Amino acid sequence: MIDVSIIIVNYNTKELTSNCINSVFSKSSGIDFEIILVDNASTDGSKYLFATDSRIVFVPLSENMGFGRANNEGFKRATGKYVLCLNPDTLLLNNAIGILCGFMNHHPEVGICGGNLYDADMNLTHSFRMTLPSFWWELDYHFGYFFSKLRWGKDLEYNTSDKPKSVGYITGADMMIRKDILDKTGGFSKQFFMYFEECELTYRIKKLGYKVFSVPDAKILHLEGKSFASSELTTKMKYQIYSQWMYRRLCFPSIFYRLLALQTQIKGLLSSEKSAILNYQIEVLAQIEKDVK
Repeated sequence: MIDVSIIIVNYNTKELTSNCINSVFSKSSGIDFEIILVDNASTDGSKYLFATDSRIVFVPLSENMGFGRANNEGFKRATGKYVLCLNPDTLLLNNAIGILCGFMNHHPEVGICGGNLYDADMNLTHSFRMTLPSFWWELDYHFGYFFSKLRWGKDLEYNTSDKPKSVGYITGADMMIRKDILDKTGGFSKQFFMYFEECELTYRIKKLGYKVFSVPDAKILHLEGKSFASSELTTKMKYQIYSQWMYRRLCFPSIFYRLLALQTQIKGLLSSEKSAILNYQIEVLAQIEKDVK
């Protein structure tokens, strides 16, 4: 068995993906690894570029399955002791995969780990959250995460220390998971196209008794795109809204989910001028009840 199976999902990002693959080969040492590249029916010529790359296992899909389901296709082919979900817009800054692998070898109680992510200006950026999304997390959101920031400060989303620490969840950009756990859980839920799938999987893995850790010595550049405008109902925002409500439906206690849903529905009834976002949330609530049956 090799040490790590690295799963990269590509969708019309052949240059970023190519750079990511090259960084893995140039920075990784002391481990045996394989790269499984899953292509979500790209139309930018990715197939012709990667199908002939003998360094990788290329898995072309006939449709865009989204992040979670495409990763699951990679999981099926993975032969490593650990699986690393690695975003195509990342570049390794050091032997990050070897560091994460070594940490997992010495900590069998840990089911998931990830490194510190840096933006293009080499500033620490969102690498994890100290808690999984929950009803209380939602309440804290309305206070600008005041209570979370009061408790954890800058360490709410990234690790400013030089020591590994237990966290709520690792972002899907660099998520290392034990392969045997993936086999037990079935991987990412098919209910999610993109967003919140890593939270839902982490929720199930934690229920099995495993811990989640941030390992700051593993350093990765994340060239994440700029966030979309909050006033405009974009396709990305639709995915995010749907996935957030689906996560609530699957992972929140039923009473808390019902309270949040009722609040949204009442807001829709009382609002004289419903926004496109509010209208869509109400549509999503009805759709989710159909989808979970």
